[in-house]
Amino acid sequence: MKITVLTDNKAKSPLKGEWGLSLYIEHNGDRILLDTGASPLFAENAKKCGISLEKVNLAFLSHAHYDHSNGFGEFFRINKSAKLYLSINCKENCYGKRWIFSKYIGIKKGYTDTYRERLIPTDGFTKVKDGIYILPHRDGDYSIYGKKNGLIQKEKGSFRYDSFNHEQSLVIRTENGLVIFNSCCHTGADNIISEVTEAFEGEKILALIGGFHLYKSSADDVLQLAENIRATGIKSIYTGHCTGDKAFAILKEQLGETANELFAGMVIEL
Repeated sequence: MKITVLTDNKAKSPLKGEWGLSLYIEHNGDRILLDTGASPLFAENAKKCGISLEKVNLAFLSHAHYDHSNGFGEFFRINKSAKLYLSINCKENCYGKRWIFSKYIGIKKGYTDTYRERLIPTDGFTKVKDGIYILPHRDGDYSIYGKKNGLIQKEKGSFRYDSFNHEQSLVIRTENGLVIFNSCCHTGADNIISEVTEAFEGEKILALIGGFHLYKSSADDVLQLAENIRATGIKSIYTGHCTGDKAFAILKEQLGETANELFAGMVIEL
């Protein structure tokens, strides 16, 4: 498996970065796109990396936030055939809360209607093909994390804390174990690993790749997460985007070679 980071907050020249995440994955003949960041930048970076997005045959959206979905209009312009797998709960209803104010942070308005024919809504644990799976949160309601991070959803004219029912992990089986992709891990990277461990009983978890949404977290919370991750026995984590510099520094100090920092232009081979 070869993974190229197309978009992340950090970048290695000549690529540029932005607040968002996009990954290009090559595995067993499949060319996979996970998320598109916040703009068409992912496509510009892909071109600089010599990656042809026209050849992507599978596309996935991790969750319904703008910094992962805003580039899909550009992807559909470039690629005329690949379908996009997204949770059935992905709607244009995600907001961020600060004090008494709310700001729309969801999928670009109109996208779900404009590109309806290119979308495949998933509901529950889904086998896309041999070795490629989609796993939503198994407990269904993680609104405690929505409250903690000031993330809300609008339902029937009123707001409630985000339950992250629209977030899903992409899980790919390799010869060396399962690789988990979860672009923000809003509900906790340790919980994501546990969900996959439960769903794929007896299989080794090789790596978790994605943002960990720790940039607002306390040092004590990050230390506890590091301990929980260590306890899972996972071999590697690759994280960036919404993790935050201070949080990554703690993870690196606690987990050593297990922890790796993402940047646009990074190539991971597993």
